[in-house]
Amino acid sequence: MKSGPVSRRQYVLSALLGLLLSPLWPTAARAAEVPVVAAASDLQYVLTELSQAFTRATGRSVKLATGSSGNFTRQIIQGAPFELFFSADEDYVQELAARSLTVDRGELYALGRLALFVRKGSPVRADPDMSDLAAAVADGRLRRFAIANPEHAPYGRAARAALMRKGLWEKLQSRLVLGENASQAGQFAVAGSVEAGLIAYSLAMSDPMKRAGSFALVPQEWHAPLQQRMVLLRGAGETARQFYLFVRSPSARTLFERYGFAMPPTGK
Repeated sequence: MKSGPVSRRQYVLSALLGLLLSPLWPTAARAAEVPVVAAASDLQYVLTELSQAFTRATGRSVKLATGSSGNFTRQIIQGAPFELFFSADEDYVQELAARSLTVDRGELYALGRLALFVRKGSPVRADPDMSDLAAAVADGRLRRFAIANPEHAPYGRAARAALMRKGLWEKLQSRLVLGENASQAGQFAVAGSVEAGLIAYSLAMSDPMKRAGSFALVPQEWHAPLQQRMVLLRGAGETARQFYLFVRSPSARTLFERYGFAMPPTGK
């Protein structure tokens, strides 16, 4: 007679245990459906808006990781579990494609621009040909100057090219403050110890940077074109693929333009 209640109790305990454990698998599955997207840091604001619009439109979400394109490329080669990569330099995407780490060779999504940014209260003035910057280097008004690290950040290489074009690269060597990526260079440019910096135009166009200072667009012929390419990485899931298509939509292209990017022809 005792065996019946014991069996029922065991059954109830087993059922409760099953109820407790059953949500774990769907939760893990849902987590796996939120792909991590590696994005150049000049996309900090525009991709945040686009990811929010994507979630509203589809009910799906992506997780954004922003940083330098060169560092992300190394991480992807080493096996980092990103599903989609937005590079500020298309050469990095071509390198990954050559290693068979991508679905295809991707697509150009934007053409970036460089801006000279000066914080409020800076003794340096932002002008397109950087004449006052050159004068500030000569007369001592400029003590520190921020750019992204040219070793792995495309905007850092563009900044170096522009400074070389102006004959300022060698003169600024002891005054450079190098950001790990375009976003950190922007943060340094508004810091009290840095009078000016060359940063991504898309960041200078953001509301926080507009409130912090002023900027001037650097002539695009002063540096190599910042041809920015996106690509699905090998093993990308359905959500990453849908986000890739979403970024190619007319509304997404309009948002890129609002942040100062030029739009390449689709399919390039």
